[in-house]
Amino acid sequence: MSLTPQLPLARTKLDRDADSRKIPGFLDQLWSQPDTRVVLIWRGEALVTAESPVRLDLRSPRDVPSGAERIYLGHTVEAIRSLPQGTKVVAAVLDDEQGAEVEPDLSRWMSARTMAHTLDDLDAGIVIEALAMANWHFAHGFSPVTGALSIPDQAGWTRVDQSTGASLFPRTDAAVIALITDGDDRIVLGSNALWESRRYSLLAGFVEPGESLEAAVIREVFEESGLVVINPVYMGSQPWPFPASLMVGFSAQVDPAHSLELQPDGTEIVDLRWFSREELRNSREHVSLPGRPSIARAMIEDWMGQALTDDD
Repeated sequence: MSLTPQLPLARTKLDRDADSRKIPGFLDQLWSQPDTRVVLIWRGEALVTAESPVRLDLRSPRDVPSGAERIYLGHTVEAIRSLPQGTKVVAAVLDDEQGAEVEPDLSRWMSARTMAHTLDDLDAGIVIEALAMANWHFAHGFSPVTGALSIPDQAGWTRVDQSTGASLFPRTDAAVIALITDGDDRIVLGSNALWESRRYSLLAGFVEPGESLEAAVIREVFEESGLVVINPVYMGSQPWPFPASLMVGFSAQVDPAHSLELQPDGTEIVDLRWFSREELRNSREHVSLPGRPSIARAMIEDWMGQALTDDD
């Protein structure tokens, strides 16, 4: 069974409604309807309510500053909370002045990278889609082909090169992440040079052009650890819009014909360790695992056969 349904950033209660994006003036139509709901994005964070449990503070179009970049996210597939089935949802990306004007209290702006797992299925799907699209627009104000100015089109789902009229479409960078086991069913965890010294996670890397996902697993693991692995098997996937990735999880085994010696590349990975379940459980005082929104955490807990609290 795929892990995808259990992953915190893979949840959604939206139909993306791709056909409606092509309707001329569709966003303006939605802006005239008071039942349209808007999620506000500012500096890569989303506006949330002050109450507990935390929820997105979905606003009416009339509450959104004029000039904000707008992206149609889709409509709800069922009645949920106070929203009827079919409620249209739009993301509005605010600039520095607009965000501070709407809500100067920084505690009301949530980082999905650390907090998305606390949201329900509706809010998680909304905020991850909104952030992914906001990040794409931010990076593509100019055409990567001609360098000319590009402007949004199709309800925020394309940009148009103003020199050629060509449409630019959103892109996602595929990255593999691997749970590697040896003959004793231990896993290998690595510490990245950019992390605090106690933090360990699974090995991961971007898929290169002309490369299959399975080949990327084998290559990345060897480059980062010196291990030769076989039998990559898909486990699940989830978006990671920080800024624009899709994390694809695999399990694989060390080839018994090769050494188990760990050889960190010394540049990206500075330390590697083998862990049995008992060793990992007993090491939590000294080993910090990936955060709950990550696919790495879910894959490790799946191997452990239990959820791990932050105090375990």
